[in-house]
Amino acid sequence: MRERPPDLEDRLYDALAVWGIHAVALNHLPLGSGDHHWSATDTSGRRWFATAADLAHKPFLGPDPASVRRGLTRAMDTAARLHDDEGLGFVVAPLRTPGDDTVVPVGDRYALSVFPFVDGTSGDFGGELSADRRARVLDVLAQLHRRDPGEAPAVPAGLPGRDRLAALLDHPAGTGDGGPHAAPTAELLAGYAGVLRERLAEFDHGVRALAGAAAVLTHGEPHPGNLLWRGGRPLLVDWDTVGLAVPERDLWLVTDDPGELARYARVSGHEPDPALMDLYRLRWDLQDVAEFVDWFSAPHRGGPDTEQAWRDLVFVVERLGDGARSSAL
Repeated sequence: MRERPPDLEDRLYDALAVWGIHAVALNHLPLGSGDHHWSATDTSGRRWFATAADLAHKPFLGPDPASVRRGLTRAMDTAARLHDDEGLGFVVAPLRTPGDDTVVPVGDRYALSVFPFVDGTSGDFGGELSADRRARVLDVLAQLHRRDPGEAPAVPAGLPGRDRLAALLDHPAGTGDGGPHAAPTAELLAGYAGVLRERLAEFDHGVRALAGAAAVLTHGEPHPGNLLWRGGRPLLVDWDTVGLAVPERDLWLVTDDPGELARYARVSGHEPDPALMDLYRLRWDLQDVAEFVDWFSAPHRGGPDTEQAWRDLVFVVERLGDGARSSAL
């Protein structure tokens, strides 16, 4: 997130001490969306990467903060196991406390995880990878997809928040008046209600193909923004979306080139299904819409993060409209 939360930073010093980290400086890092990040420097000058998850903004992990914290803990424990026990060096995993925890609560709203500070070149969401780098990412995913999932959470086939979104399409005024984007959201939903209903129906039809499909351990968001590059080697960060699903959940974010997917098939033994890749592409957009609409249906205030979320919502809704028109041609 770009904005520094006013009620959190002072409490991070005590939370970091649970790991035995006696921080003398915290530097807020305006990165990504949904989580807050800091670089922490301890008394020896060593640096750490601290991530505070906002439990109110992770509906894909559960319907309430307590269940979100449990889901986040399972995800972080999975990442730590992949790195520490399975020896997957490309996993940038959370560190465990002396009590073996990967997640420590900070009040009722936040949960902290701590990572080694990795020097590398990061990418941006929506950025383009070279063919060579896409091949390297596919090789990494092939390794991940063959690993024992352990107690990793299963990714629901359906769309979190689907029913709430469908209800608001019938009654857009239900977005409320709790912030600057409530009324514009209602207007946007009213204008695109027919298109969005069609795309939800398309998703509902496609998700039936997941019944009985073999699930593997997936990262969930292996886009360029979640990659660090060190010496041409990709490292995967942001493991809160890790879970059991079909491989296509990861693959559509890397490439749709048949030749590159054939390379993945040779390494992994799985032949990617283009229809499932399209399904997860659609799921990504619909999930964004559901999450942004939930955000703007609740009390909210203006600011850089809110303004960016509004621009993203408009962009995704318009893209879904363009996709619906293209499929009808």
